[in-house]
Amino acid sequence: MGRGMFAPAIPPAWRVEAAATARLASPMILTNLSQAAIHTTDVVLLGWLGAGALAAGALGSNLNIAFLIFGMGLVTAASPLIAQRIGARRHDVRDVRRTVRQTMWAAIALTVPIWIALWHAEAIFRALGQQPDLARDAALFTRYLMWGFLPALCYLVLRAFVAALERPVWALLIGVIGVIVNAVVNYGLIFGAYGLPAMGLAGAGLGSAITQTAMFLGLATVVSVHPRFRRYHLFGHFWRADWARFAQVWRIGAPIAMTLGLEVTVFSAAAFIMGVIGPDSLAAHAIAIQLASLTFMVPLGLSQAATVRVGLAAGRRDPAAIGRAGWTALVIGTGFMAVAALVMVAIPDRLVALFIEPGPANAHVAALAVSFLGVAAIFQIVDGAQAVGAGMLRGLSDTKVPMLYAALGYWAIGLGVGLGLAFPAGLEGLGVWIGLAAGLAVVSVLMVGRWLRRVRLGLVPEG
Repeated sequence: MGRGMFAPAIPPAWRVEAAATARLASPMILTNLSQAAIHTTDVVLLGWLGAGALAAGALGSNLNIAFLIFGMGLVTAASPLIAQRIGARRHDVRDVRRTVRQTMWAAIALTVPIWIALWHAEAIFRALGQQPDLARDAALFTRYLMWGFLPALCYLVLRAFVAALERPVWALLIGVIGVIVNAVVNYGLIFGAYGLPAMGLAGAGLGSAITQTAMFLGLATVVSVHPRFRRYHLFGHFWRADWARFAQVWRIGAPIAMTLGLEVTVFSAAAFIMGVIGPDSLAAHAIAIQLASLTFMVPLGLSQAATVRVGLAAGRRDPAAIGRAGWTALVIGTGFMAVAALVMVAIPDRLVALFIEPGPANAHVAALAVSFLGVAAIFQIVDGAQAVGAGMLRGLSDTKVPMLYAALGYWAIGLGVGLGLAFPAGLEGLGVWIGLAAGLAVVSVLMVGRWLRRVRLGLVPEG
């Protein structure tokens, strides 16, 4: 047999890119899961405190997350800016420091008005029609939780920095420690353990704020003392203004924030519609969306890795490497989601049984959840494609047009089709899920189509 028969089917450059993407994305995926674990821990502890506390905590947490999603999008601008600069000049310490500093400035500028809004959370909850007692308790929780908002954003900026240097394991380590700290501190402050005061609901908010602050300080310590990071002196001359870079962060980050906001709010709207249809539909929707959210952590991490890998290649002005970085992340992401989709189709009953006990009392909810999972199988693949596609384009600082794609796909098509199928067509909850899948499919096609056009034309980063 000739030697060529044993040659690898995948070209070496693509195998190298796949390995680099996997090394970068794996800690990012695990870090995302650790963030989800912190929220899950809070839910469990508040559930131990009582149903009322759980409801108030959920209400306050949802308001905080609504603002936090926007902030996360804004500070995401740091990732392509840092990666592109490191790709162009690997040792450009000053420019990287400028981006980190001005992204933190942007986080501060955003946080101040949000703090004012969160301080008046009770008025917001009452305006949304919440019961007075629930609104009061949720506002108490929010007034403690809100102080973790700025540290959380600054932690994300530092996370983008270590990821751009392809050392995301440090953010993962801090994230895992954060899960432990959150569980211990929140338990102590809620129930008065370890000599701490028993603050109940307020303790849950304070404990989470302490955890976010500790995570930021922990990662700040790492980047200040670790030899790989400390030469950037990220906190040096912190108060020196750099309005050009500040504006650039907003120019790239604001569309990302709007894109994430459009996605999150359409799912909130879907939950509201399910509530109108009926409690069984809402419960089934909660099961299906929880499973979809869990698998989404993988393409989300790959999206973040794609932004870095594409950004590094873009900084080097290497069109071939840009294409390899993007396509590799997309293939891995959609490949994983295709496997997840097959699992949902193969064993939907077992998956649903993880959330509710099988039996006559839950038969209707279980049947609805199984039907939703059938649509979720398609949903998985297109959701993964649009998430990774967005990350690929962010690596080129291409954020404005994807924002318009999100508005069209999520709201005009996703919600429009969902409402039409749910009510006039009589498909109810299943129609809502078909609408969501249709919207995500349109966004994924538009995102990948734009990427294909940019790669073919060899276009350099925008903005």
